[in-house]
Amino acid sequence: MTTATPTPGQYVIDVPHSEITFTTKRNFGLGTVRGSFRRRGGTVSLAEPLTGSRVDAVADAASFDTGNKNRDRQVLSKALLDTSSHPDIVFTSTGAELDEAGAWALPGLLTVHGVRGPVTFTVARAEVDGDQIAVEATATVDRYAHSVTKLQGVAGRHLRLTATVRARRTDGSPA
Repeated sequence: MTTATPTPGQYVIDVPHSEITFTTKRNFGLGTVRGSFRRRGGTVSLAEPLTGSRVDAVADAASFDTGNKNRDRQVLSKALLDTSSHPDIVFTSTGAELDEAGAWALPGLLTVHGVRGPVTFTVARAEVDGDQIAVEATATVDRYAHSVTKLQGVAGRHLRLTATVRARRTDGSPA
């Protein structure tokens, strides 16, 4: 894979080759929890210039997995994510911009637990391979901003998300 500027066009997220992982703190910051969510799907629309680009992605809220069945069951319950009422976690970017350090940022809206709030993903890595792109981006999400407020102190307030996305060009134009 080579690092290059991707060709503008429409790309579809390759769900089996993409992932969302997170870390957060527990027990008043004394321990670290690592976990993941599965993607449902999404699209990447790359524009010329890149600042007009857009990302729409959906994760399966019920796929929350930390490897601890009791903790996962509690997070999925009505007390926290309430995945029976809110099955999707949705990110919609509002554009792309270069930050002060020269890194690409994807500001947008994240919907969790039925509440939309601003979040910015910072692109840590972007690669092009023919008609495919691979991007890794990180963001910090405040769960309180999405009305997920139970278990304060026991469950961490902030989650550090890492989205690793592979997408394939779908609009039929040459790469």
